[in-house]
Amino acid sequence: MPWWSWILIWVALVSLSLLFFVVMGVRLFRQFMATVKELGEAGDKLTSLPVSAAASAGTAVGSTGSALVGVAQSVGVAPGTAPFASPHQMRHDYHASREARREARRQRRVRRKAERGQPQSLRDIEFR
Repeated sequence: MPWWSWILIWVALVSLSLLFFVVMGVRLFRQFMATVKELGEAGDKLTSLPVSAAASAGTAVGSTGSALVGVAQSVGVAPGTAPFASPHQMRHDYHASREARREARRQRRVRRKAERGQPQSLRDIEFR
């Protein structure tokens, strides 16, 4: 085999490998841009969620949902503020919302038992 055929073979191999890297780079760039676009759309959806939509979704769930929305509004926690709040404040908010959920469950249980005519449990009766 003549010496110039080796040069042709290596030129072809290098050009094919460069072509492969260019195609893979373009493909990777397009996938990255699609991911960034979807991430931006998801961020827009999360930031444009109005409070009234959350309240109407909560009322569609029932009295529990509206009670939880009321608790969240009374506690005064805006969505997305948890990483910037103090641990003491977040602990207080967590315990307050947990107690509100417990109270909502207790009220539902009392109402359900009253509708069915069943006797109430002593722990469900309000002594406060």
